[in-house]
Amino acid sequence: MANLFYILTHIAEVIIPMFEWLGPWSYVLLFAIIFMETGLVIFPWLPGESLIFLTASFIAFHPVLKLEIVIPVFFFAAFIGDTVNYYIGRSLSRWQWLSKRVNGPGMEKAHKLLEKHGIKTVAFGRFVPLIRTFIPLIAGTMHFDFRRFMVGNLIGVIVWVLAASLVGYYFGSIPFVKEHFSLIILLFVLVAISVIALLAIIRYLRRKIIKRNKML
Repeated sequence: MANLFYILTHIAEVIIPMFEWLGPWSYVLLFAIIFMETGLVIFPWLPGESLIFLTASFIAFHPVLKLEIVIPVFFFAAFIGDTVNYYIGRSLSRWQWLSKRVNGPGMEKAHKLLEKHGIKTVAFGRFVPLIRTFIPLIAGTMHFDFRRFMVGNLIGVIVWVLAASLVGYYFGSIPFVKEHFSLIILLFVLVAISVIALLAIIRYLRRKIIKRNKML
């Protein structure tokens, strides 16, 4: 527990030495995480824009990596990942074991969004955590026009990577943030967890109320 508390309150002191130890392999690790999050439907829980944001923030106050390399790495990881995900969707009917694993609320929402908004869903759906992993998959299962998918994929990835990178870099450049980086990130995490927990409670209470009203 003491080690976990130290890591959470000294994020920069833990992560930056890891990047220094890995050297150029850091780019491979970052590529792999973003590729898996966007391209392999069984890893929607991996960090996406949060990883891009934090990496750019680290670079701002400790240039252990180069931003001009990190941005293309994230771009190609996400772009290739979505393309692979699309082709997985095209073949999903032949992979029954995978079809059973990915069926769920996220997949249903992605299907509805894609049917309603088409290319706009491909481009901007990646800004919705969890759902973005399923959008390329659903596009593949629907045999959504590949050229339209690639246009939406290109637009979405460019905006997603640039926005997270530039905002993260600016955030890390603020003097106050540099001095209290780990504590600020920890606060963000706690707020995010609190919001998720609150939404889960609200959703649970809503289902209970609906169920009770139906029984009356």
